[in-house]
Amino acid sequence: MIYSVDFQDPKNGILRFAAAITKLNGEFQKTQDELTQTAQRLRQQQDEITKLQQTPNVTPAQVQTRLEQLDQQKKEYTRRGEDAQAAYQRRRLELLSPLQEDVGKALDAFAKARGITMILDGSQMPLLYAVDSMDITKAFIADYNGKNPATASNP
Repeated sequence: MIYSVDFQDPKNGILRFAAAITKLNGEFQKTQDELTQTAQRLRQQQDEITKLQQTPNVTPAQVQTRLEQLDQQKKEYTRRGEDAQAAYQRRRLELLSPLQEDVGKALDAFAKARGITMILDGSQMPLLYAVDSMDITKAFIADYNGKNPATASNP
């Protein structure tokens, strides 16, 4: 039994996964910061429109113009967010696919070296019960990290 979800645990998982995720997040930090700032500006504009609606001598046309501008900016923000999410997912796949393939090969070798004929992934299927001694996740992670340091050929 193995729990593959634990491979990506930043503290106790496969160190190369943690390094790849850190790299990925670093690549997209600027985009995330820009989106966060844009969201804050949109909230401020919404607050300004709300105040404007309560101001005497403001015509409905003035409010409507500001609402249309805000709506357009929200649409642009949404598109940018969707584009950023798609780019993040593509890059994540680029970074993690080779690593996942390598981990799969290492898991095969690990199992063969220990005479294990079947490994079930508890992260992918519901289990009613399994004794703790069947869980080889920590042993595999330790073996993999020992043979594949995070600094070696980082993605």
